[in-house]
Amino acid sequence: MEILSQSPTDPIFVQDPYPFYERARPAGPLFHWADYGLTCTGNAAAVSAIFRDRRFGREPVEPLPILDHLAPFYAVEAHSMLELEPPRHTRLRGLVLRAFTSRRIAALAPEIETLCHRLIDGFPPGPSDLLQHYGTRLPVIIIARLLGVPEARADDLLRWSNAMVGMYMAGRTRDTEDRAVAAAEAFVAFLHGHIEARRADPADDLITHLIAAEEAGERLTTDELVSTCILLLNAGHEATVHTIGNGVKVLLETGTPPDALSPDRVEGTVEEILRFDPPLHMFTRWAYEDIDVMGHTFRRGDQVGLLLAAANRDPGVWERPDQFDPTRPIKPHASFGAGLHFCVGAPLARLELQIALQVLFQRLPALRLVEAPEYADVYHFHGLRRLMVEG
Repeated sequence: MEILSQSPTDPIFVQDPYPFYERARPAGPLFHWADYGLTCTGNAAAVSAIFRDRRFGREPVEPLPILDHLAPFYAVEAHSMLELEPPRHTRLRGLVLRAFTSRRIAALAPEIETLCHRLIDGFPPGPSDLLQHYGTRLPVIIIARLLGVPEARADDLLRWSNAMVGMYMAGRTRDTEDRAVAAAEAFVAFLHGHIEARRADPADDLITHLIAAEEAGERLTTDELVSTCILLLNAGHEATVHTIGNGVKVLLETGTPPDALSPDRVEGTVEEILRFDPPLHMFTRWAYEDIDVMGHTFRRGDQVGLLLAAANRDPGVWERPDQFDPTRPIKPHASFGAGLHFCVGAPLARLELQIALQVLFQRLPALRLVEAPEYADVYHFHGLRRLMVEG
């Protein structure tokens, strides 16, 4: 297996990680990323197979040691369905899906559209940061409303979310960890109070539905409710913000015609944005037994890095994969994962993206970039530092 080196915090890589993925591709379906000490794959077939193979999973074979100062953060993660395998994952996901229904998500469309118009009405005159005034605000407000959390707390939710996801970024420091722990503690305290209030006074919101959701006589515990709400906010918000920014960037840079966002084409355009420049570039799995994948044997307890963005540009699947083409026929991509852990928030993310882009370019047809966009140093995530536009 070929060993490749590439710092995930190198400024050149941060701005464009795709040349590294292409440098790795000739090495075969798997390679060793020396900087992570991790076997990785950007091969679409391997990524898909590992996502779906129950001999790989999110929980480590042996519990990982947790430093004392990080205990409050990992106490939240201990009840997150993103980090669990069956039978706990099955129970939690089943209960969440009883509240997070497709009908409930679809019913949000008018509300999302109204919010998009409201946010655009509030844009300051002249050049402005689209992420600050639009991309960041839209998903956090929608998830707050969906959960039943006061919209006035959106700034707190955003601050806590940003601090907590810092734990998954390359080059994290003790300061990063301390901010994540403080955010987790504040988030948990807030949600404990809000959940108790909803138990006493139910409403038509997701927290109330999660409290009421029941399967085989079991309900979510308070700790599970807290972790689920944090997961829905952090995972859904972070990815959607990045995709709005990455999407507007590529639409403007490529001069994509307005009809790419027409009602009969917007779905394909959003899927191409998600394929071409996804918000999450790496996800990991643990091997639960010795298993061969395309000539490489993983031993029980080995970890593998799935390079989602590389898989989305696999020339074995996509014609001219490095070209943004919103007319491309829709095919499954890796951006929302696959198998047991396929993103539960994917329908909401897709709905938000389709409406947000349609409304933005309808309202501001002359929208243009006023400075070259720069990506933030947030790998494994991939999103812009800011997006200065005028229109």
